[in-house]
Amino acid sequence: MAHIFVYGTLKRGQPNHKVMLDQSHGSAVFQGRGCTVESFPLVIAGEHNIPWLLHVPGKGHRVEGEIYKVDEQMLRFLDDFEGCPTMYQRTALQVQVLEWEGAGGPVDSLQCFVYSTATYVPEWLHLPYHKSYDSEGPHGLPYNPRENR
Repeated sequence: MAHIFVYGTLKRGQPNHKVMLDQSHGSAVFQGRGCTVESFPLVIAGEHNIPWLLHVPGKGHRVEGEIYKVDEQMLRFLDDFEGCPTMYQRTALQVQVLEWEGAGGPVDSLQCFVYSTATYVPEWLHLPYHKSYDSEGPHGLPYNPRENR
């Protein structure tokens, strides 16, 4: 089992959350809410308005998201779903726990896998940085789901 941190379309209430619930992909159990310990640029970019966490530590905001415990099958599915390693790269980072479901949670922070990218269009560094992502947020850049492409 591993912890993953999701900040974009995989969060609850977002367009791709359904894949986290589909047990044919493996197991994903919501653990709580958190934010990255380091700051990162979270941008919305490309023709489909995809949220991207740019792997540029120290720039941007401490990004808010959700923490899940996943099994190996779900981790492999998510690697494929996220286009890892060409589109996104799965890396480990420290996540501060803001809210934990149930008892026995970590005291302060834990290491989670996250899908970020170090292979982005340089102009993306000049886009607005977001602290939190919502497909229908005030940014006016709704995500274009895969099934509509």
